[in-house]
Amino acid sequence: MDGNFTEATRIPLWDPERDDTLVCRQVRQETHDVKTFVFSGREPRAFRFYPGQFMTFELPVEGMVQRCYTISGSAARPYRVEITVKRVPGGPGSNWLHDHMAPGREIAVSGPAGEFTTDATAEQKLLFLSAGSGITPMMSMTRTACDLGAPFDLTFLHAARSPADMIYRQELSLLAQRNHGLKLALVSGTAPASDAWAGFTGRLSLPMLQLIAPDFLDRRIFCCGPAPFMEGVRAMLAEAGHDTAEYYEESFDFGAETAGNFGGEPEAAPEVSGQTFRVSFAKSGKVVECSPGMTVLSAAREAGLRPLSSCQRGICGTCKTKLVSGNVEMNHGGGIRQREIDQGRILACCSHPLTDIEIDL
Repeated sequence: MDGNFTEATRIPLWDPERDDTLVCRQVRQETHDVKTFVFSGREPRAFRFYPGQFMTFELPVEGMVQRCYTISGSAARPYRVEITVKRVPGGPGSNWLHDHMAPGREIAVSGPAGEFTTDATAEQKLLFLSAGSGITPMMSMTRTACDLGAPFDLTFLHAARSPADMIYRQELSLLAQRNHGLKLALVSGTAPASDAWAGFTGRLSLPMLQLIAPDFLDRRIFCCGPAPFMEGVRAMLAEAGHDTAEYYEESFDFGAETAGNFGGEPEAAPEVSGQTFRVSFAKSGKVVECSPGMTVLSAAREAGLRPLSSCQRGICGTCKTKLVSGNVEMNHGGGIRQREIDQGRILACCSHPLTDIEIDL
């Protein structure tokens, strides 16, 4: 052999249209109720994703459920993906992963997908605000920036209930020591006397934010965490006069049991006529009349059903279901593969009936 690197020796890219199986390679305990799961392809694959994106996992629990989890690892390390998951009391997805996922076990997935991302090495100054397991997309962005080694200006504020709940605490401190462009601020709701806590204590407030990032009005802000945390951040930034065009948030927490949570009606398509279509749900026997402006998900909720859903934008794939008969118009954002569409699967959140239809719900 002449030692040349040829096409035959190059590791192929992960193809979301064809590749759908990951193998667990490692499990790490992050905190008392948080674990990181490291995966690679069944065959060698190089993953191409933007930091902050997620994958949808098909978990063999309660028949089969789909859960979205952020890829928490660096996008500059392409031969593995990892997710960091907090155990949620009563949550079937997180509990199954914590109790059953182990090195060597395979899992079906789709993606990567998602729009919550940024290039932390760009000239724009950034401020990351996260709480709880909302840290995962921020961690992917931060790890990627540090791995690339290019100059960046990032202030990273993370809040947790206590020092013991602080995910990635040691790694973040080490990254801040080694990367001059990263300023780290950790905020703990409480600080037990038994913990040598040197960070901030209490709730995030405007005076605290001004102390941590005096120039926050000049920074592009990314926020992810529980809904009350993000609501508080939005109110605080509005009070301070921060430009809303420079604020981005993840509207649902990929690291938690988000599937099934519903924050409002999906956005309807424009109504094109007064005609209605019959939507029948095969498993429940329910039937509703649906206007052309209604999504299948809206129709299901009108029928009193509570199908799993998360993003409501056709991205995450959580609301995937079988179209038994009829036709729909589906404008998805990457949450479904072409081969699944060919098999008659649809995303209920972004599909609108064009005829009478029957759905496997």
